[in-house]
Amino acid sequence: EKSKGSRLFFRLSDLASVRVKEEGWSYLVFTLRDRNMGVELPALHFHQGGSEVFLDCLRKYMLLTEYVDQTVHIHVEMHFSQDPVTTTLGGFSKVTNYLFDAFRSPDTVLLKQRPVGEVADLLNEAIPGLDINQLEEPGFEVITRIDLGVLPVVRRREPVGAEEWNTNMDPEGRMRNISHLKQTIFKGGLCHVLRKEGWKFLLGYFPWESTLEERRSLTRRKTDEYFRMKLQWKSVSEEQEKHNSMFRDHRSLIEKDVNRTDRTNTFYEGQDNPGLILLHDVLMTYCMYDFDLGYVQGMSDLLSPILYVMEDEVDAFWCFVSFMDQMHQNFEEQMQGMKTQLTQLSTLLRLLDLSFWNYLVAQDSGHLYFCFRWLLIRFKRELSFPDVLRLWEVMWTGLPCQNFHLLVCCAILDSEKHQIMEEQYGFNEILKVCVLTFCLYVCSLASVSVWGQHYTKYDLMGGEKRRVGGGEEESGGGRRGEWGGRRGEWGEGEEESGDSTTDTLMSGPLCLLVVFNPSLLKVSI
Repeated sequence: EKSKGSRLFFRLSDLASVRVKEEGWSYLVFTLRDRNMGVELPALHFHQGGSEVFLDCLRKYMLLTEYVDQTVHIHVEMHFSQDPVTTTLGGFSKVTNYLFDAFRSPDTVLLKQRPVGEVADLLNEAIPGLDINQLEEPGFEVITRIDLGVLPVVRRREPVGAEEWNTNMDPEGRMRNISHLKQTIFKGGLCHVLRKEGWKFLLGYFPWESTLEERRSLTRRKTDEYFRMKLQWKSVSEEQEKHNSMFRDHRSLIEKDVNRTDRTNTFYEGQDNPGLILLHDVLMTYCMYDFDLGYVQGMSDLLSPILYVMEDEVDAFWCFVSFMDQMHQNFEEQMQGMKTQLTQLSTLLRLLDLSFWNYLVAQDSGHLYFCFRWLLIRFKRELSFPDVLRLWEVMWTGLPCQNFHLLVCCAILDSEKHQIMEEQYGFNEILKVCVLTFCLYVCSLASVSVWGQHYTKYDLMGGEKRRVGGGEEESGGGRRGEWGGRRGEWGEGEEESGDSTTDTLMSGPLCLLVVFNPSLLKVSI
């Protein structure tokens, strides 16, 4: 029977056959046995896939025999090993997202909202690292949407200063109240004079529990190790280099990238700048540290802010090593880290805004490849240099979760959603909006805070106007639908969509609110 237009009930023992049809998507038609006068139930449409998952659940307890004429028919015979309702509908609940619209009329009111624990299950499967409470749910309710709620007003605190930092250090130099200190950094960041020391802790170069003397000893050991590795590539003769193509390729690519990395920054501007020499030497030494990876385009963007803050090649090198430990999969030849993050981002966006996600899919943009560079180098090319420093140190706290950068991506996409959908942008227009607009004019991190214990807010205000494309300022991009070319050359020299010399401005604040409540995630703009 059909109950109030939202649910369908029948005994599995009454099921006689299932007819499978394809019309751009799969839908199933159930026919009941003769004693029910061969009733044919309304079709169940699986617009987002999931029909095979549903049939697999039935196969555990019923014998399904397929035969094909104009459509696929499945004959059903009973074969239950345990309670069919609890077990089959338990699997059925995992795909109810896709069945909901088949039974619900536009004005139907949900009888009961899905418990937050099942939303937490979905998030934990999709985004490893989120610490969300799990709640048991014996029923089989429907996942619909997450209610984002009203944004609370949250103000960002002042950056952590020297006095506050020192109060969290014991007489021997050990850091105390580490959890509280990380939360404080997350809410306000670090003042610039503290970054040289604070980043070493945030990146894991210095252990939080180490004493001042232990850190001095560690620095001496790491300095010796660094210069031994540097001597290795410095001592390679021209004759040796002729017979080592990998070494030549790494050196050539590093020299090209160093000459076009942050040249407007005073630390790197001008010819024969000492900062450029240090940038080159650290990257070459990293090739000696990690022979398997070597150098891949984009790594210079990750090193540049670190070297700028440290002003010392040894400290910069070991902090860069720690950062690359987090980012390593982004640059591996198979780029599994990038594929995983794009998949997680797509899953998160679908959960938070299904209508926008469906629109992107319809425009051949559901893969979110236009977010590739955001994720690859953590918004380094998208934000102004001071904002990169602030955003990175906030993310390095690991709060509120290890995948916080994906939530930042969702906020950026949400800020452009209305323009994209109202103007009915296609693939090329979406690429231009999500890449060029964000590149050209975003973001002064004016408010990052935690409200109580569970609330976090970003305010991204207008930064400085930038020109992208053309010359040496812009590299990367890649062809549509590709992962960006060969290792070490992601997208360089390949075709890009949109006007490569366009200057545009995006006005108004861009805000991200993340609410950990604690078993329900909310993201809003």
